[in-house]
Amino acid sequence: MLLQEERELVVEYGKKMSAAGLSTGTSGNISIYAPEHGLLAISPSGIGYFDTRPEDVVVMDLEAKIVEGTRKPSSEWALHTLFYKRKPHVRSVVHTHSMYCTTFAVLGRPLQAVHYAIAGAGAAEVPCTPYYPFGTLELAEAAVETAGKCDAVLLGNHGLVACGKDMAGAYGLALNLEYVAELQYRTLCIGTPNLLSREDMEDVSKRFQSYGQPEGGKTGY
Repeated sequence: MLLQEERELVVEYGKKMSAAGLSTGTSGNISIYAPEHGLLAISPSGIGYFDTRPEDVVVMDLEAKIVEGTRKPSSEWALHTLFYKRKPHVRSVVHTHSMYCTTFAVLGRPLQAVHYAIAGAGAAEVPCTPYYPFGTLELAEAAVETAGKCDAVLLGNHGLVACGKDMAGAYGLALNLEYVAELQYRTLCIGTPNLLSREDMEDVSKRFQSYGQPEGGKTGY
């Protein structure tokens, strides 16, 4: 089976994503890119995360040609392939419909530096695209363009996309940005949050470079 390890990780993290409430039902999608093969493993369309088996995960190239698998790939395959094409450091993409991130996506408002954990996205703000229908090339193009140097982006009236150098990194970022979004929401309910300054965020970014164990795998701060 091609990309067996990657397919198993897609199944494993799909269950984690569902159990954590980042995506309900069959919403959201995840993938892992193996550049040495020029292939990615992506979750199948419309199958529950706890029902998905490694053989259900679809292997395709960056031009959307299915190389192995009998299932239909996620409807957002263009979103994934375009991030891999435009961001060479990215090896995994996690797309969620988590409640608080999606709340700000519905408002068309960015996530801001209410907490230093947002620095994991490589920016002090996670921007939001206009609305585009799901599964379209227009949405994929808007997502990558709007993200810019940031490793995450809100999709207008839709959800969140988080990228990482591996699956643990992309999933951990999605988890932390949902935490930031909830903090932003809750503080706005009370008043006006104090945002961290550019200098504060630059300092945090430097500190993150030496955070955790050498082998990486951090999911929180």
